[in-house]
Amino acid sequence: MEKYQKLMAAIVVIAIISVATFVFWNQTNQEQDSIYVYCGAGLRKPMEDIGNLFEDEYGIKVEYNYAGSETLLSQMELNPEGDVYMPGATLYIEKADDKGFIGNQSLVAYHTPVIAVPEGNPANITCLEDLMEPGVEIVLGDGEAAACGKIANKILEKNDIYDEVNANVISRTATANELAVYIAQEQADATICWRADLCGLENETDIIEIPEEQNIIKIIPIGTLTFTEKDDFANLFIEFVSSDIGKDIFEEYDFIKYEG
Repeated sequence: MEKYQKLMAAIVVIAIISVATFVFWNQTNQEQDSIYVYCGAGLRKPMEDIGNLFEDEYGIKVEYNYAGSETLLSQMELNPEGDVYMPGATLYIEKADDKGFIGNQSLVAYHTPVIAVPEGNPANITCLEDLMEPGVEIVLGDGEAAACGKIANKILEKNDIYDEVNANVISRTATANELAVYIAQEQADATICWRADLCGLENETDIIEIPEEQNIIKIIPIGTLTFTEKDDFANLFIEFVSSDIGKDIFEEYDFIKYEG
């Protein structure tokens, strides 16, 4: 009987220790410092690396919401929470600023549009004007949801070929990343996308440069949100992203870093 009582007591002690350990771990996990970042989908690759480095350096976890820049702005309007906004072009941070959403901001890198085609260029695309040719199948970003779609539309309008090329568009995507997938999987003959979207797809895609006089190059910004409750963390993060460390990571993914 005495042995049984000792055994039961030991079991109870172990159970109490286990529960206490779980509660402590759970509270520690929930209380870990973190920030919430609205980030353009086309910036995922460098920002994942930057987020990991930032957490290693400061112990602050970065939680990302990736989507088209306009889509993210709409989300913030409906639910004004979060800490940082990083769209694919300054247009969107200016729109957010007009709504009173942006605090401090900085500029990080250049976004350069190119024509992307499947490896080997089966449709023999050599320039923007070739996108007008009958039978050429084009995929573009959604001009109402993603920075890549809006910039493609503007490039076509600038060169007076929007209507002709739009007639060849077989699909519009909500994010920049989807365009690269379309081309890598040979589901379309060409797209206009950011150069950096093709990083890592060199064996599946080819790039056709757009001459500077025909092109529209954008700048990638980052800004703190005025409704953040973690102002210090948010400012620390945008400083980190726009530092030489952050810009060098962007350069590794075929962006051109902003030098001011």
